[in-house]
Amino acid sequence: MKKIIFLVVSLLFSLGSFAQETKVIKDGKKVTKEQVEANKKKLQNKKKQAEKNAATAKKKQDKNVKEAKQDVAKVKNSNTKATEVKSKVKKTAAQESDDLKQTAVSKAAEKKVTDKVTGEYKGKKVFTGPKGGKYYINKNGNKTYID
Repeated sequence: MKKIIFLVVSLLFSLGSFAQETKVIKDGKKVTKEQVEANKKKLQNKKKQAEKNAATAKKKQDKNVKEAKQDVAKVKNSNTKATEVKSKVKKTAAQESDDLKQTAVSKAAEKKVTDKVTGEYKGKKVFTGPKGGKYYINKNGNKTYID
């Protein structure tokens, strides 16, 4: 019984002595309460400065985004004007003939087709398939169906 009481008292004594220690920096130096409070104030000041910097950076970013949106709007307006002008201009005969040129791929595809030639569409031969569908071979050599 005396041994148990002695053991409990020694544990309480050791725990009490460890709880009284002050904070220690990595170097092993003891730090006072005043130094801890000064460090807290420095950290708070740094935090406030960082928040101010973040706010100014956000304002600059917002301004840049706004300018970019305005630039995009200008470009879109100029693109729509250009497409309106392009749509109003008719193609010349030379441009139309360039569009109708047949490539080697399309010629080779036409040779492989066993369907009947039934007419012409956009300067290309029109074929009729086994089920009655009408199509022509485009410049890539693919079948393009017509109504």
